[in-house]
Amino acid sequence: MNAPAATTREVVLVTGISGSGKSVALHALEDAGFYCVDNLPPELLPEFLRLENARTDRAVRRIAIAVDVRSAGSLPNLLPLLSQLIGAGVVVRAIFLDASTGELVRRFSETRRRHPLSKDAPGDEVDQHRALTEAIELERELLAELRQAATVIDTSELRPTQLRAWVRQLVQAPTGGGLTLVFESFAFKHGVPLDADFVFDVRVLPNPHYVPELRPFSGRDLVVIEYLMQQPEVGEMLGQIETFLARWLPAFEQDQRAYLTVAIGCTGGQHRSVYFAEQLAQRFHGRGAVLVRHRELDAR
Repeated sequence: MNAPAATTREVVLVTGISGSGKSVALHALEDAGFYCVDNLPPELLPEFLRLENARTDRAVRRIAIAVDVRSAGSLPNLLPLLSQLIGAGVVVRAIFLDASTGELVRRFSETRRRHPLSKDAPGDEVDQHRALTEAIELERELLAELRQAATVIDTSELRPTQLRAWVRQLVQAPTGGGLTLVFESFAFKHGVPLDADFVFDVRVLPNPHYVPELRPFSGRDLVVIEYLMQQPEVGEMLGQIETFLARWLPAFEQDQRAYLTVAIGCTGGQHRSVYFAEQLAQRFHGRGAVLVRHRELDAR
């Protein structure tokens, strides 16, 4: 099947585990001006884009397509189709939404929704929980290759407003074809982000939380920045992380990775990890697109 001519300049593919927030992401893209289509079977994607390119009534639209396990039989065809689109000059951004199994079970239980792959289970709550967990793990297996080819967002600890902001941030990033670096701060007490490619633990460093006058501030505030800059071990670790990333970034670029997420964690996700994410973003600013996320700070 031939790919369409490259009239459509940009396609955002939204996929991921059921219950991870695809509807929220699509609404964010729609608000950002994208024409969104939910649950389009992959084999219809080339024909859909051909019809879109044939429109003469309006300017070319940015397109967002949601594909998930409801089209399980067609998923093996999706990655080859995306490769064809890229070869035809279309900018394809694939976003994969994920969440911990425990959080997904909680969401399905609260909304009483049925998982697309779930089978009828006895009325016993334990059996229903087991059946739902098995359906989620099966879905992970079916989508594993697609996850590897996409930018992953872990929504386990995200509010809908955060997810909308992060999706808009991703689609607004430059599309020069190089590697986009994402620096994300987080709190270990809320779990390590599932979307992290590298995780650095800065909990061994002096904690501004224990300085009463610094506690209300964050790692973006000048008083905390000055405090951390005065700690020799902070500068030492920051330099070592920078050196490590600078050494290995070319390898990831040669591997044609589109995104690399570097997660920095501390105890509360407010001071040290935020400072490190901001500082690293500044130091790598000249190496292409750089994004900064603060999972706990942005949730305030």
